[in-house]
Amino acid sequence: MAVKFGVPPEGEKIRSLVDERLKQAMAEDGAKITVEWRGEQKHLHVISMPVDMLYFNPDTHRIRAQRTLNPERNRVLEEEPWSESGQTYLHDLLRCRPSNPSQTDPDYLALQDELDDVGQREPGIISPDGILVDGNTRCAALRDLGIKNIRVGVLPADTSRRDINSVELALQLRRDKRREYSYINRLIAIEDELADGRREEDVARDFNIKRTTLQQDRWVYQLIKDAIDRSQTADGAVLRLVDFEDHQEKLRELHRDYTKLAKTDPDAAEQLKESRLAMVVLNYAKTTVRLAEADFHSRYLEERLPSELRPVAQESAAVAIPGLMGVSIPDATAAVKTTRALTDVLLQAKATAQAGGTLTGATVTQADALIKSARKTFDAAVKLAGANAELQKRQVAVPERLTDAADYVNQCAAEFAEAKAKRALDEDAFDDALLTLKASLARLAKQAGRTFSSPGNGVAWLLDSTREN
Repeated sequence: MAVKFGVPPEGEKIRSLVDERLKQAMAEDGAKITVEWRGEQKHLHVISMPVDMLYFNPDTHRIRAQRTLNPERNRVLEEEPWSESGQTYLHDLLRCRPSNPSQTDPDYLALQDELDDVGQREPGIISPDGILVDGNTRCAALRDLGIKNIRVGVLPADTSRRDINSVELALQLRRDKRREYSYINRLIAIEDELADGRREEDVARDFNIKRTTLQQDRWVYQLIKDAIDRSQTADGAVLRLVDFEDHQEKLRELHRDYTKLAKTDPDAAEQLKESRLAMVVLNYAKTTVRLAEADFHSRYLEERLPSELRPVAQESAAVAIPGLMGVSIPDATAAVKTTRALTDVLLQAKATAQAGGTLTGATVTQADALIKSARKTFDAAVKLAGANAELQKRQVAVPERLTDAADYVNQCAAEFAEAKAKRALDEDAFDDALLTLKASLARLAKQAGRTFSSPGNGVAWLLDSTREN
């Protein structure tokens, strides 16, 4: 059975006004808006309602991750969603930048400018009791601008909480929606849909993504939640979902590389994951995070770590298998556990550094110093990893250039016969091109002759074929 939302304090008064204005809209055959309603299209009449009479939706996914940033205000919101305090908190969150709620979202300011310049273009959606299903942000912006009314479509009288969430999601995922869910709130919305018993393929279709992309997003979301758990300190500091808001591409790329490597070397995949997660915590750019391969910790980082960042020596341990008496398997290797221990240190330092006034100044200062020390150490390691990657790239590039050249020559041979058959071959141009190729091979042979003291068959052929008679 669908769960009812409950009636807001002014719900009956709102329903009475809504019914009155709906009757007038129907009589005038006024404007309508179409929504996805219980598996089919439904056309809703549009009416005008006072912005101050409507209620922000406490369940809106637009600010789900940001709600938890202030535990006390969030507690009030959960216990009294229709109270002035709860609704004011929602209003404040709707203005916020998803990745930094202390700042006003530029998209919110742009929406205000648009509403002020050209007015409301698209109507919102409300329940019959005045709960905003779509248009929460528009209503907040209209209130801030001092505009008194908002145009809204009205859902049917038997609207449930599940209906409200479904309609909001369907409207949000339309391609023409201007202000999308933030990355983290989108991940939460996916999990909420699956928690309601929906199949992955159905949710993926609603979100306009492939099922494999949905599974990738679920893996990333679990990684984030695990990182948050690991960031918890004895003082109560902990990272938040919004701290991962701007790292979407880094984390998706991590999933791709981790999954590929895990098929052949699970331990190496774990080391890669931990090193890259540490670099995400330290806020490196995506192209830099990419440099952390499975051996990044052992090859570039370990020997450079200062004492305050050097993890205690880790050893693999045996883990008993439940139900199989006397049977055990080793847990993570020492290398994986060592790499993970460093990441834990950085997760907790980042949580402490961001805790601000909730911890002592000395504790926060120490965490800041640890982050700076880590950044300096990682910078040195990244520089070496980048230089090695560039060297490998050049080493691979030389034979790849020749392989590409061979492909062009093979294509030339095929087209030569066709041009000859059609009497379209320019013999003089062909002869000139061969002389150009000869000169290029001579330059390559000169470099190869200086490099190889014991040339192989290929190099020997190159030297012989370009040697002047």
